Amino acid sequence: MKKILLPLAVVGILCSCGNTEPSSEISTDLIKNPSTASTEKVDEADLPFFEFDEELKEFGTITQGESVSLSFRFKNVGKSDLIISSAQGSCGCTVPQWPKEPVQPGKEGVIEVTFNSTGKQGMQNKTVTLVANTIPNTKVLAIKGEVLAPKTNK
Repeated sequence: MKKILLPLAVVGILCSCGNTEPSSEISTDLIKNPSTASTEKVDEADLPFFEFDEELKEFGTITQGESVSLSFRFKNVGKSDLIISSAQGSCGCTVPQWPKEPVQPGKEGVIEVTFNSTGKQGMQNKTVTLVANTIPNTKVLAIKGEVLAPKTNK
């Protein structure tokens, strides 16, 4: 009896992990980055291109434990859809939100970055690295400011 239950349990677990929801991920067919090993010649003038209002934002001085959110506005000044496949903060305290849909040529988008200062003190320099179908395929945004330790009543 035990010999039958173990394989049935394993099969049941494996079958229960299937995802029947439609995926909201962008198809890799849309991402055509010529920085691959492809021998196909691509005209860089036809590619998407980021144009940011600012690539460095200063949040000033905050007290330890506070969070601050900053917005990086950009425009796709290229000739094809700009697709951001990922955005990664330099640490867990820096969390980016980015457009998941392609940004068409001439259209604008926003990267929202939230910095949580819990456990931080002093000058802070954090980055967010975007990966997109541009050349180069990464773009680094930066935030900086000072985190003051909370005043204690002694």
